[in-house]
Amino acid sequence: MSVQGARERGASILSILIVIMVAGVFFTVGFKLYTPYWEHLTIKSVVEGVVTDRQELEKPIHDIRRDIDRRLGINQVRLPDREALKIKLEEGTYYFDLVYERRVPMFYNVDAVVKFEEHYEAIKP
Repeated sequence: MSVQGARERGASILSILIVIMVAGVFFTVGFKLYTPYWEHLTIKSVVEGVVTDRQELEKPIHDIRRDIDRRLGINQVRLPDREALKIKLEEGTYYFDLVYERRVPMFYNVDAVVKFEEHYEAIKP
């Protein structure tokens, strides 16, 4: 048996540390980006609920906006600003434009910007 065959082979400590560091960075980024995506899914479901609710669409725009704000408050989610959700009524059709972005601090002076853009139409009953 040769000396080279008797030596054990495997990952070195340095390679294991590098893999752990890379995995740690990916997990950190994933956990930080989870919150904005989860909040957006909640906001999206609230707006879709309003778009499909015929009783809600019979109300004027300011009442619809108030009800959306209440539903978001119940779910403990807020829009970044009032302009993130625009509601228009043109020729018997409601247009809901949900456009906003979230800035998430990552590491030191590095931020991630997550953009969301959803458009819905609903015919006024």
